[in-house]
Amino acid sequence: MVAPPRLNRLTVAAAADRYLASVQVESVRGVLSPATARSYERDVRELARLVGGDRVLDDVTGEDVDDALVRYQATPDLRYSDPARKGGPGRSVATVNRFRQSVSRFFAHATRQCWVQADPMQWAAPPARSRDRLRVERTALSATAAGALLQASAATAARPAPPQGAAGARAPRTDQALALRDRLVVALLLVLGPRVSELARADVADFSREPEETRWRIVGKGGSIRTVALSPPLASALEDYLAELRPRLAARRSDDPDAQRALLLTWRGRRIDTQAVRALLARAVERMPSTYRRPATPHALRHTTATLLVAEGWDVKVVAELLGHRSIATTGVYLDRIEGELAAAIRSHPLSADLAVPTDVGAEAPEPLEPLEPPDAGDITDQPDSSARADLAPWLP
Repeated sequence: MVAPPRLNRLTVAAAADRYLASVQVESVRGVLSPATARSYERDVRELARLVGGDRVLDDVTGEDVDDALVRYQATPDLRYSDPARKGGPGRSVATVNRFRQSVSRFFAHATRQCWVQADPMQWAAPPARSRDRLRVERTALSATAAGALLQASAATAARPAPPQGAAGARAPRTDQALALRDRLVVALLLVLGPRVSELARADVADFSREPEETRWRIVGKGGSIRTVALSPPLASALEDYLAELRPRLAARRSDDPDAQRALLLTWRGRRIDTQAVRALLARAVERMPSTYRRPATPHALRHTTATLLVAEGWDVKVVAELLGHRSIATTGVYLDRIEGELAAAIRSHPLSADLAVPTDVGAEAPEPLEPLEPPDAGDITDQPDSSARADLAPWLP
């Protein structure tokens, strides 16, 4: 008979150090992304500060966890250097729930390692439901705005020439013309909806380029792999970048192995990072017509992919597979409301026609209605969106 494991009474600080060491191992193995590992480390360190690093972990109760969550929510969000940018004081409900998830994972690990007798999260208050709406810059673009963004990304991003005689005036540098790269980035984000981290990590070897079809092997969260096919226009944009621009960028850092592998490079020849992707998207948004211009993040383009594909009639399961979601419930969060969609659904209700034909009691039953045709794209969205969707259609796989 095997004896039960003995409790190891570690302090909160010591337990946090051991747990974060295991998190780093999972990050190296590809189970966790570097961004997730950094988030876990930041949250667990903050928990140790809130409950006391010298305290024995097994003595932490559910009430202590609730108190830490309340104090965490009340403290300023250090991600915002300008408090005016924050919608309100303290941290949002979504941020607190993310912190709670990190804490829950930490205590689950502690329970398995016998650092605590029982998981205190069992007695902690349930997570609060977020009632905040997504920020505008994180919501889906309309089909019209998406088409305008795709066209704006192809425009040359050269800086205007300075006025003659201006002090320190220099002519625009042609080696910083990155329109082919920017067009490819925006097209991939709009059509395939990858996470910005997946796009930044992409290597040239991840693309299988054959005459008939080009496929992208995407390494997603937790090391999961999904393969998506590129439409002919998207494959053509990839080939243009690889043939014309990338060789010049890669030659600037020929001694950097990571740069030689990377698909997307900066003008200095380094692998692009997520902040650079957000910056180039912001520049493309600035070149959009003022009618459709609005703030947008790479995550908003991910919402755009899901929303437009579902509006076109694609099965949610297919969209979930494209986005790399394990559950279609997650995909449902990405589906933003389309203008006119609710009205079109009401108009197409099978009983709507009966309301226009009053019948007397005892009269003969009306003839059965013929099946209604499903609404076309013009019924679901505004008419300008329908014409713009035709411009996006060739890019879809």
